[in-house]
Formats: sequence, C-alpha cells, structure tokens
Amino acid sequence: MRITEACRYLGIGRSTLYVLIGQGELEYIKLGSSTLVLTESLKSLVESRRVARDRTEGSPA
Repeated sequence: MRITEACRYLGIGRSTLYVLIGQGELEYIKLGSSTLVLTESLKSLVESRRVARDRTEGSPA
C-alpha cells in the first residue's frame, strides 16, 4: 500500500508513519522510487494497539 493510502488507513500523518517505519513497527519495501507499506504489517499494528473492552462493563446482564 502506498504511503498516502497507509496514512489514510491508520488516520495519521506522513511524518508519524515514517516514525513507525523507523521504529520497526511497520514493514515496507522499496519498489523503484516508491515506498510501499505491507498491508499485513498495517493490520498487525492496528491489532496490537487495539484497546480491549471490559466485557462486564456496559453489557446487559
């Protein structure tokens, strides 16, 4: 996925995306002059940062 699409997918700016790449939290490949972020890497990042809800709170008994 291109950088602009990855930013839109995550709801973050380009500089933040490049920080995540620099920290090794996102995998990418270079294809010619294009930088492509791996879709599985994006999905993994979202899953790892998902906030688990307390199942007892707010659910009907």
